[in-house]
Amino acid sequence: MQCTGLMGFALLNPSYDPRLVPHLNATAEDDTADDISRIEERLESLGEVAERCRKIILVSKAAIAGGFAVLLMTILGLFGASQTIALGSIAAVLGGIVSLGSNVSTLRQTTDAISAAEALRLDLIGRIDLRMVGDAPLKLM
Repeated sequence: MQCTGLMGFALLNPSYDPRLVPHLNATAEDDTADDISRIEERLESLGEVAERCRKIILVSKAAIAGGFAVLLMTILGLFGASQTIALGSIAAVLGGIVSLGSNVSTLRQTTDAISAAEALRLDLIGRIDLRMVGDAPLKLM
């Protein structure tokens, strides 16, 4: 996961305070709307990363379970005494463990970045000067 620039720092640093950064204290609503749009785009990409991590975690768990099951069957003699099958199942278990650990940590970082981005987005939305629209009748053309 790679984040660049000010927005990347904000997304990866949960203790980030956007009020300390003058660039985000824009007075024009267009700048704030652009910042909110960029944050929402980033949230979409982070959501895709999180979903991909969840899928890989599921496959990793299946590899661990499958490798362990094949290793157990090999030990019990159901596949014969094949060293190749035993080594392959051990490799599947170890590969699944490595993949699981890597993707769990990436998922945690991504969910932290999502939380930070949502907080930043809410803060920017709260800064928008909203005007009340009167109860004027609607004109139909």
